[in-house]
Amino acid sequence: MFQELYFEDYTLGETRETYGRTITEADIVLHAGQSGDFYPHHMDKEWCATQPFKQRVAHGTLIFTIAVGSTAAAINPRAMSYGYDKLRFIKPVFIGDTITSKVTLHDKRDHKRPTHGVVSEKLEVVNQRGELVLVCEHLLLVERRDPA
Repeated sequence: MFQELYFEDYTLGETRETYGRTITEADIVLHAGQSGDFYPHHMDKEWCATQPFKQRVAHGTLIFTIAVGSTAAAINPRAMSYGYDKLRFIKPVFIGDTITSKVTLHDKRDHKRPTHGVVSEKLEVVNQRGELVLVCEHLLLVERRDPA
């Protein structure tokens, strides 16, 4: 699905939310294989039982990846990802937790290229109890309809 939006079309305060996604053991194992992060916090059930959380914790980068992917419902040929800032892993996510994402457009600013602007989206990820587990700022480089 395509949604063609120029910089001028973005409205501050606009939000979108995703469906839930339950984190599985398979997610953690696949992510460990792809990332090379086999730390016992993610992989060793018996060791984790002796630690404060008493269970395996999903990789923060796994939760980030799933959260970002779940928000990418429409392709905008006028915008591209410019990066992520202020990424924080607030609370652990465990096997069986269900996460949802909420994106809020919270800033627009000029870019050094007069043909583009920067749109900032705040990404908040919560678990099934409504607890914030991850937050970051997604920056989009967006073409202007009318160059500044």
